[in-house]
Amino acid sequence: MSLSDPIGDMIARLKNAQMRNHKKVVLPSSKFKAKIADVLKSEGFIIDYKINEKDGNKASLEINLKYNSGSPVISVIERVSKPGRRIFSSAESLPKINNGLGIAIISTPKGVMSDMNARKQKVGGEIICKVF
Repeated sequence: MSLSDPIGDMIARLKNAQMRNHKKVVLPSSKFKAKIADVLKSEGFIIDYKINEKDGNKASLEINLKYNSGSPVISVIERVSKPGRRIFSSAESLPKINNGLGIAIISTPKGVMSDMNARKQKVGGEIICKVF
């Protein structure tokens, strides 16, 4: 089965797993998904992630979800730039998510990073999703 939006699928799986209070979520892996998981880990939204290599089959990405006194740390995660409508932003006009409490994950020429890092490095790019 071919997915038209694998990043949207990753976000939907994270949302669904946290609604059901799962400890971890397993999904097909890619370098881009691993970089998004790395940003989520560095910003404190997930505990950890690892890539499980399979011989012959596609590797899988295992994300350990984080909870704070029973409620999920990620309250909202939603896709901004979709395959049918890409959303780009310059470094100066990057959005502040929830008055700075949340982050936007940006795909820049210097790699995938949070909106705060993109502002520091003065680089814009495609807004992948917003998390808070």
